[in-house]
Amino acid sequence: MAVEHPAPTLPGDQTRIHNIGYRSYDGPRLGRAYARRSLYSQSLRGAYGLGRSVKSKVLPMLLFVVMCVPAAIMVAVAVATKATALPLEYTRYAVVMQAVISLYVASQAPQSVSRDLRFKTVPLYFSRPIETADYVRAKFAALASALFILTAAPLLVLYVGALLAKLDFADQTKGFAQGLVSVTLLSLLFAGLGLVVAAVTPRRGFGIAAVIAVLTISYGAVSTLQAIAEAQGSTDAIRWIGLFSPITLIDGVQSAFLGASSAFPGGIGPSTGEGAVYVLFALGLIAACYGLLMRRYRKVGL
Repeated sequence: MAVEHPAPTLPGDQTRIHNIGYRSYDGPRLGRAYARRSLYSQSLRGAYGLGRSVKSKVLPMLLFVVMCVPAAIMVAVAVATKATALPLEYTRYAVVMQAVISLYVASQAPQSVSRDLRFKTVPLYFSRPIETADYVRAKFAALASALFILTAAPLLVLYVGALLAKLDFADQTKGFAQGLVSVTLLSLLFAGLGLVVAAVTPRRGFGIAAVIAVLTISYGAVSTLQAIAEAQGSTDAIRWIGLFSPITLIDGVQSAFLGASSAFPGGIGPSTGEGAVYVLFALGLIAACYGLLMRRYRKVGL
């Protein structure tokens, strides 16, 4: 009895086409501006842990509180004692609280950029439609804005408290405006330095240590050299040495143009002419930080 054998099945006979429901996007194309705004908003929120885990909120919120509590205490003392002036000038507050500001930059600059480097997601940003300049500007602006919030909030507490204590409105408004100018420059400078250092390594821990080292060592070295110059009677050297630390650079600008008292040894701040050099140096350093970030991310995005 003959046995029928089935015909051999060719590989192509098992091919199936399935419609799984994908379709092209036919909605509005929002473009680079929208992508840049979204990245800025997400980075700014992330600088305070918003939209992230509870653990991520603890340190930035704690540092924000630490920045504001001394201002609230000063206001309470001024109101209770009916003082005729605040215990601390608006322009001096950020200089006194520099350790808290440096710790904030060290913790949030790596958070802003290190994870993108570590998980190699930067090229995905640059695929379409965002470009290198958009990414750098959004990250720079977000960290600078976060720093401005951190440093301007206690000044607002001081200003409102001064008005409640019935201090002179014109003097307090002028001092508050000078303080805002000072912290704006400080925010741009510290954000640029923090991002440049953090963008060197994809490891967040190394980035935190590097930012702290840059900000702390530079200030310690400048302060030591200024103390030596004062002991030797070299007052001109004191002013020029102040160019080489971010916080002393800000101190020099505000003492030259904003009527602030200088924290330099002996209270010897730069003159108006020397202050112009301080301003140019600060703006040049900010521009250099932006340029270094652009160069870094052009390489990473390839």
